[in-house]
Amino acid sequence: MSQITTHILDTTRGLPAQNVPITLFAQDGEGWKEVNGGVTNGDGRLPGLLADNEKLPAGVYRMHFATASYFQANNETGFYPYVDIVFEIDASGTHYHIPLLLTAYGYSTYRGS
Repeated sequence: MSQITTHILDTTRGLPAQNVPITLFAQDGEGWKEVNGGVTNGDGRLPGLLADNEKLPAGVYRMHFATASYFQANNETGFYPYVDIVFEIDASGTHYHIPLLLTAYGYSTYRGS
């Protein structure tokens, strides 16, 4: 399993949010360096964000969810064209699950398992 996993649930529809572009960045000094990315599948997940054996160094990371395209595809006006979730990981290699619960006018997240 990838060290970092994610999924998006559209809580208005009660369905996974598919075809949402996601990019993972690592903090690099004062800026950000792209690590990897992709698009959510029919289950709202992005499998293979990292290779199963890849362990990231401790640091601050940002997951960028490009939500505007999702709202447009569903003929919906969204208030948030994107959502950035910034989080910090340690050097243990522990699994981190970063879910996004999304509506057109709000979102929430938590550290999942």
